[in-house]
Amino acid sequence: MTTMTSACNYDLSSLIDVINPGPLYRSAIEEVAESVCPVIESNKAYQQARVFERLLIPDRVIRFRVEWVNDAGGVEVNFGWRIEHTNVLGPYKGGLRFHPSVTEDTLHFLAYEQCFKNALTGQPIGGGKGGSNFNPKGKSDNEVMRFCQAFMRELQRHIGPSVDVPAGDIGVGGREIGYLYGQYMKITKQRDGVMTGKPLGLGGLLGRTEATGYGTVTFAEEMLKHNGDSIDGKRVMISGSGNVALYAAELAMEKGAHVVTMSDSGGSISFEKGMTSEQLVELIEYKEVQRGRLANWKGEGMSYHPEARPWSLVDADVALPCATQHEVEKDDAAALVDRGVKVVAEGANMPCTHQARSVFHYKGIVFGPGKAANAGGVATSCFEMSQNASHSTWTKEQSLDKLTGVMVDIHEQCVSNAPMVNGVVDYGTGADRGGFIKLADAIVAMGV
Repeated sequence: MTTMTSACNYDLSSLIDVINPGPLYRSAIEEVAESVCPVIESNKAYQQARVFERLLIPDRVIRFRVEWVNDAGGVEVNFGWRIEHTNVLGPYKGGLRFHPSVTEDTLHFLAYEQCFKNALTGQPIGGGKGGSNFNPKGKSDNEVMRFCQAFMRELQRHIGPSVDVPAGDIGVGGREIGYLYGQYMKITKQRDGVMTGKPLGLGGLLGRTEATGYGTVTFAEEMLKHNGDSIDGKRVMISGSGNVALYAAELAMEKGAHVVTMSDSGGSISFEKGMTSEQLVELIEYKEVQRGRLANWKGEGMSYHPEARPWSLVDADVALPCATQHEVEKDDAAALVDRGVKVVAEGANMPCTHQARSVFHYKGIVFGPGKAANAGGVATSCFEMSQNASHSTWTKEQSLDKLTGVMVDIHEQCVSNAPMVNGVVDYGTGADRGGFIKLADAIVAMGV
């Protein structure tokens, strides 16, 4: 535990040790503990109800076997999980991740973070996460379909529109959600909107595709505004080239910023003068439809850097890590500082390690944590739930206007609950405390 947490009179470190979390989950718990310890110390009701301890242990962890047949007729076996962490504010809500790196520890960490993020949105949703160590890359559409159908055969018994509403995450886009939801409808005979991120023909929401990336840029813009600045004209580093990264780039460019990097698991690309709008349109087609690799994509004024992260490639003002967890380590944070970055907003789930965040705080870099900055995706998922429940259709303008309002409100919650560190707002602590107070108040209210 950190010195701040260890100094807390309310002993959190021993409580964490009792559940013996994996390294990713432990890092998330310790970060929250450091932020909320003073809140717990000042509130006897939180102590008596043991709200911190009750939030450490998920309501339930569902683990199952997924058997499916590949195109060659061979039998494949994968793990499947759904972690339903807390439904104190509403149905469990959180994505499904299909990636070979997925472990139970990964999902514990993501589900815990999801609880605080969802609370910050102000929407009536709890927190959860799920997925599999299945890798969709290199698989045919039919293989992905058969896997998704096998996964849903088990998952369907644990979900429902007022129980648990999964969405997409890494490796789970519109194609996968369509296959999953189609199988759910076939088995249950229900068309009740139990998944979000669906294709439009299955009840999806206009604007949901753009939401997480747009929300991240909106939050970064609010941080800049709070310091009397604007995103217009700023050089913006982005990592990733999936859904979040691509649409973060789109909105940043619409607001007058110059996007100077993107990346995927094979390496990074940089644009000394910034990516053009024509290149972005081409890249969205290349990544989302052709599912190509950046190593094979060519563009004028672009440089490719194999096996490199974006953080030391070019000078920039703003960094948006939008790829995956713990992609920005201590040395990467130092490189961002050296490159002139003044604002960092997390588009992925905890892409910055605790050591990286410490660098930002020490250097006075304005840092927006993922549980605040990337909450736009789950907020619009809740809009999709509302659309499905009311049997209506929202316009894209409705969705994105409401998204902007949610992100502005989250920013205000962070500022109102945050201390100042080295002359800048500590958004990480503000987000942790804002989400924790909502969860804690509900836990106290419900009794034992």
